[in-house]
Amino acid sequence: MSKLAIITDHRYLDHDTGGGDHPEVPARLQVIRDRLRASVCFPALEFHPPAPASRHRLLAAHDEAWLFRFEEAALSGRTYIDHSDNQIGYDSYEVAVLAAGAGLAAIDLLEQGAVSRALCLVRPPGHHAERKMPFGFCFFNNCVIAARYWQEQYGLKRIVVFDFDAHHGNGIQSAFEREADSCYVSIHEHPSFSYPGTGYADEVGLEAGRGTILNLPLLPGGSDRDVVKLLEGRIAEALERWQPEALIVAAGFDAHEQDTMSGLSYSTALYRHLGLQIRNWSEQYCPGRLLSILEGGYDLESLAASVEAYVQGLQRLDDSGQRCKR
Repeated sequence: MSKLAIITDHRYLDHDTGGGDHPEVPARLQVIRDRLRASVCFPALEFHPPAPASRHRLLAAHDEAWLFRFEEAALSGRTYIDHSDNQIGYDSYEVAVLAAGAGLAAIDLLEQGAVSRALCLVRPPGHHAERKMPFGFCFFNNCVIAARYWQEQYGLKRIVVFDFDAHHGNGIQSAFEREADSCYVSIHEHPSFSYPGTGYADEVGLEAGRGTILNLPLLPGGSDRDVVKLLEGRIAEALERWQPEALIVAAGFDAHEQDTMSGLSYSTALYRHLGLQIRNWSEQYCPGRLLSILEGGYDLESLAASVEAYVQGLQRLDDSGQRCKR
């Protein structure tokens, strides 16, 4: 069984969001690491450090004016940017650059054939960040930066980003919605009830990108059964049509029934199912090119358990460490 690469760094804990009143706290990564260390899946994990993303790589997804504004705000001692959701500390710019670099390090490992699957355990998250501004705890769009790197450095064209965070990834959609080859699939709570208010089913892409955006909003109370139906139906059909060369997963765990950041009601077991299904898709369409990047998940207990379940799914392991059925 090939190992799963985990890309992470202790410096991600240095992003200061101002204390316990903010949900995106350093403890998120600490509880995940502790849970994985005690898990049956731990022997099948291989840990690698990231390197900071270069300015060139950041500019593939963001305007230079935003980079300057973010760096200046952090170094000048400001505590948030644009909205109090976007809390920062002195080290936040450098930490976000390091988080953006995790996906690039993972892609290099994948392309070298050193591993066939990778998971980036990073903070701050990224899928809300747009080209010129931050949104929803996100400053640099880690998934978009990774997709651009795969396309520019390794010549891939058809990249699919699959986002199962409870909230719609407005930043990923805005980056891809006019492109014919970059595709975005998102299962999220319906925007009428949830931040950021985007991701309606009729948002399907614009101009050359029409048909490359697949938004699958669920009403509050959306459950495992609803997700499995989408996985086996509309998402499977879309992947068969798109034939991706690489698969990036925006892995958010805030749709868990214990997490109050959404009205969705997923069980921990669903995340193992997601891991299994995503691995199967990657082996069918793009062997050796599966990258997952941590997004949301704010109830610490369910976050740790859900990430463990997702990792076990990616490794086809059950709770006893035995191989699962496909």
